[in-house]
Amino acid sequence: MSDSPGISRRRFLVQGSALAAGLAVAPAIAANTDKKLVIGVMGLGRGLDHVKACVGLPDVEIAYVCDVDDKRVQRALNVIKEAQPKQAKPTEGIKDFRKVLDDKNVDALTIAAPNHWHTPAAILACQAGKHVYVEKPGSHNAREGELIVAAARKHNRVVQMGNQRRSWPAVIEAIEKLRGGAIGTVRSARTWYNNKRGTIGKGKPAAVPAELDYALWQGPAPKQEYKDNVVHYHWHWRWHWGGGELANNGIHALDLARWGLGVDCPSRVVCGGGRYHFQDDQETPDTTLATFDFGDKFAIWDGSSCHARSGENLNFVVFYGDNGSLALGGGGSYKILDPKGKEIGTGKSDAGDRSHFVNFFDCIRNSKRPNSDIEEGQKSTLLCHLGNIAFRTGRTINVDPKTRTIVNDKDAIALWGREYQKEWEPKV
Repeated sequence: MSDSPGISRRRFLVQGSALAAGLAVAPAIAANTDKKLVIGVMGLGRGLDHVKACVGLPDVEIAYVCDVDDKRVQRALNVIKEAQPKQAKPTEGIKDFRKVLDDKNVDALTIAAPNHWHTPAAILACQAGKHVYVEKPGSHNAREGELIVAAARKHNRVVQMGNQRRSWPAVIEAIEKLRGGAIGTVRSARTWYNNKRGTIGKGKPAAVPAELDYALWQGPAPKQEYKDNVVHYHWHWRWHWGGGELANNGIHALDLARWGLGVDCPSRVVCGGGRYHFQDDQETPDTTLATFDFGDKFAIWDGSSCHARSGENLNFVVFYGDNGSLALGGGGSYKILDPKGKEIGTGKSDAGDRSHFVNFFDCIRNSKRPNSDIEEGQKSTLLCHLGNIAFRTGRTINVDPKTRTIVNDKDAIALWGREYQKEWEPKV
């Protein structure tokens, strides 16, 4: 583990309120508004949704679909073939994403591999001159959050994080109303996530399936023996590869909370909870309460992965103002309530991934920063990393908001980064 935050002492400048609303203009990036964009998709679990969102978009060609699992590659190829049976140039299915980076005709890489791949792959793509759409959380740890932003700026690439609600019209409308004083001065936000996940069991050493390149799946993460309960999804609940529910789904809600509150970096973070529902290999908590103190404002994330909490009237995010509250649903709706709970405003729009990809491609063509520029996205992801550090250390984490560094806590600082397989260590 790293014993210092590294380049965390560099402070990346805030892009201003326009960027916070997804509306800022980027520094010069070569623009060609008529150019057909050629892309590759890496990671075909969640990445299959990338394929479905992009296939059929005008002037966008999916040249490659990439996954370490042959079965997932074939599934994606079948989706494309069904959607575009007369495609002029067939999409190529590959295992190693570096072939995408080597192709000079490719403009962008979308990354939906596991968390431990997000930043290393994105940095390599930026270095290869590709623009990047990277799934949330965008980084496995806080150090990577700094590195991926540095790479985007150094190579002048459009890098969009996959917190797609930043491009949903009703959510944008709701945040504009919130910022415009619809419920008066806003001082706090509560966020939720609920699910009914089962046990992941106790993993056993097993032969690697013939269709899986496990060495490439591990990539940057130090090697571990293959067990039968990690690939393809349960890696989320192991610190070696994932960040638990906080980094998996908490990032979506906390990003909206931070956006609506107009805050940046917290000064104090507390996170409690545990693995209460099952005795298995899961290391991350299934029940969590994390709090984030921004000085004059406050946010809470309440996660329940293994209990759906039926019967509760839960929204995704609720903002509390002096003159009422504004609730955002997870599916792209909102409602505004007066101080007595009477509904005084509503809104709803289409959800999904397509609008976020359309914004990404538009920004490549027109020299703009995307709705969730990676710098803005990583400010929200940092909340998740700090929450996980607070949980793992079992104590309050104090942060200097100006330098974005943990204050006077050697054990917490040791969790700022991680060790890597030498050949994959991300460098900017």
